[in-house]
Amino acid sequence: QVHLVESGGGLVQAGGSLRLSCAASGRTVSSYRMGWFRQAPGKEREFVARISWSGGNTYYADSVKGRFTISRDNAKNTVVLQMNSLKPEDTAVYYCAAQRSVLATTAPKMWDYWGQGTQVTVSS
Repeated sequence: QVHLVESGGGLVQAGGSLRLSCAASGRTVSSYRMGWFRQAPGKEREFVARISWSGGNTYYADSVKGRFTISRDNAKNTVVLQMNSLKPEDTAVYYCAAQRSVLATTAPKMWDYWGQGTQVTVSS
């Protein structure tokens, strides 16, 4: 079992930055692929970014590429999403997720564990 808790959300003006953190606990969490997803009101949950267990491989949605950076510290069991140049369309609840599968996917249904989410609001 893996338990995930997000923090760091809030209200920011367009062009600003926020840093989201995900604290993970559970057995061998360092061996899981970790990711961030988001869900805006009335929309489906969508993939934002993922990082391999070693941290050596990352992948981003086109909408955030060049603005967001995902990283992890396995010694501290944390995953961070640094968000820069935020836009109003980035407004959503952001979720941390963990995936066991050897196949890296972006489909939410293929991810095994989820946090409770943290709200990010970007004002124009």
